[in-house]
Amino acid sequence: MIRIALPRGRLLRETVELLLSRGVLKERVEEGRRLTIRVGDAEIYLVKPFDVPVYVERGVADLGVCGMDVLLELKPSVYRLLDLGIGVCRISVAGRPEAVELYRRSSHLRVATKYPNISKDFFRSKGVEIDLLTLNGSVELAPVLGLSDLIVDLVQTGRTLKENGLVEIEEIARSTAWLICNRASLRNRREEVLEVMEKLS
Repeated sequence: MIRIALPRGRLLRETVELLLSRGVLKERVEEGRRLTIRVGDAEIYLVKPFDVPVYVERGVADLGVCGMDVLLELKPSVYRLLDLGIGVCRISVAGRPEAVELYRRSSHLRVATKYPNISKDFFRSKGVEIDLLTLNGSVELAPVLGLSDLIVDLVQTGRTLKENGLVEIEEIARSTAWLICNRASLRNRREEVLEVMEKLS
């Protein structure tokens, strides 16, 4: 039985639709109280997006669906098998309109984010020092209340930024959902893994 970790939250519906349409899942999986669900020949684990690569890397799950933002942030030791082309968004620097000039000129900035590694790597590559504030939610609030100059966050439509008086300043990377695989599972469960890949390709 193949074990697949799926991300709870906004990416789950899109992921389930794709897996259903390609015959990987035989029935719909809904987010609810149950976190492990048996569906045909698959066991599905519903976990937080940032936990998907942890379950896969440690071999609890053979496969997982994970955003590139999470892979870039955590750098897990897993195989990236396939870009699924769903969950399309971008990792961007954003701030209040008056911060645009500050971003261009300053060599020292205060940055709030839930992506500390991506942020450090990006600003280091630009030769900019940052005071990093790691937040777990409502990152957009930080520049509005003066906690930070800028944020690094996921942007899909830009509506949340606009509603909070922020503008997107620079894109760091594109992010889509990927099928990832445990290294040992690719050897030991090769046929099952390749069957899932074939259906999704």
